[in-house]
Amino acid sequence: MTRAQKILGVFLLWSFCTTQSTWAEENQEKSNIKTLTGSITLAQVLPVVLLQNPKLQAYSYEIRAREAQAIQAGLAKNPQLNIQVQNVGGSGRFKSLDQSETTIQMSQLLELGNKRDLRQKSAKLSKELADWDYAVERLDVLTGVTQSYIQMLKAQQKISLTAEGVHLAQQFLNTVSERVKAGKVAAIETVKANVALANMQIEEQQAKLEHLKATRKLSAFWGESTPQFETAEGDLSSLPEQKLPQQLVLANNPRLSKWTTALAHRKAELEVETSKAIPNLTLSGGYRRLEESNDNALVFGLTVPLQWFDRNQGAITKARHRLSKAEEEKRAEALRMETALYQAHSEVSFAHAKVISIKTKVLPGARKAMNAIGEGYRFGKFALLDVLDSQKTFYQIQNQYLDALADYHNTVADVERLTGMDPSARSKFLNDGEGEIQP
Repeated sequence: MTRAQKILGVFLLWSFCTTQSTWAEENQEKSNIKTLTGSITLAQVLPVVLLQNPKLQAYSYEIRAREAQAIQAGLAKNPQLNIQVQNVGGSGRFKSLDQSETTIQMSQLLELGNKRDLRQKSAKLSKELADWDYAVERLDVLTGVTQSYIQMLKAQQKISLTAEGVHLAQQFLNTVSERVKAGKVAAIETVKANVALANMQIEEQQAKLEHLKATRKLSAFWGESTPQFETAEGDLSSLPEQKLPQQLVLANNPRLSKWTTALAHRKAELEVETSKAIPNLTLSGGYRRLEESNDNALVFGLTVPLQWFDRNQGAITKARHRLSKAEEEKRAEALRMETALYQAHSEVSFAHAKVISIKTKVLPGARKAMNAIGEGYRFGKFALLDVLDSQKTFYQIQNQYLDALADYHNTVADVERLTGMDPSARSKFLNDGEGEIQP
């Protein structure tokens, strides 16, 4: 075997090992992607979302980029090597190298005014600001997951509700058919009962479509376009024993907490721009060879920029205005969040009262009226339209109750987001199903 063949064999072996290693890493990354199947809970969903949500993964890369930026900001300036050959390529005795002068010189920029430390401080604060941005996005994503999960539970219960309505409409159609056969009512009532059944079947198909949309929206949070799970566990009829406290604070919300770091970052940027008004020095030193006299010499130099016109005054003023802008933005954000929290808390109280009212007063009365009118229809006490109207009213109230339950849990999730609460605590409450029972 020749030397060239041996080198080719080693290269092919190295290429094969590299390919296998890359393939193994790709498979390892794929194996780390978790898929939720079967019946899922919110407590199972939240950790998977934190690991696989595309938005959160993008923020994690930005944090790493800011870390690298902080490292770069703390590095000293590189020295420069300067080589000059003079008195060469001319005329007369300067045609050759005999009269040349060769200078090899090293120069180093010396940053004054503590520029490097200030630059690194600003970069580190920028990285901390990215951490806060991630915390804000994390809270928003987890709140979005919670509300999508609530929508999923609502869609599931809507399917059960419409299926019950179809069953009720079919039973009523059977009752109408028996009365038509007995000659107690006109045949046209069978047509009307069939129309009511068809409308309810359309509602059932619509509920299934909404369920499919809710399923896809939920699975998208952990990066799956095609859902693999079947059902979501939870009980929307669960309500806390106590209402939310009246005094709620925003201190734990990262949207407000990050402004301390944001203002510090703006001040650090101002300090960086102010330090640029102090000129840097460049020290140089080297060796010179004089061919004519066959002598050697050392060369030293100092470069000082004269900042007569540009003292970075524009950038300094710009940084001051940016700092003032950040202070006003902090005040505006605090006012906006206080208003949003007050509104969300009011909506929670209203949704809670609405759920209790429908459950204890409206829904039982509508059920009782529907049963009484349906039973009275058998004996000819009520007309067909009375029965259909009572069934429609009962179905609408059930929908209102389901909407009120979902609205309550969604508004509570908004309050928890505004107060910076971890949604994982709420996931246990939804899964346990402690609270009221669905009527």
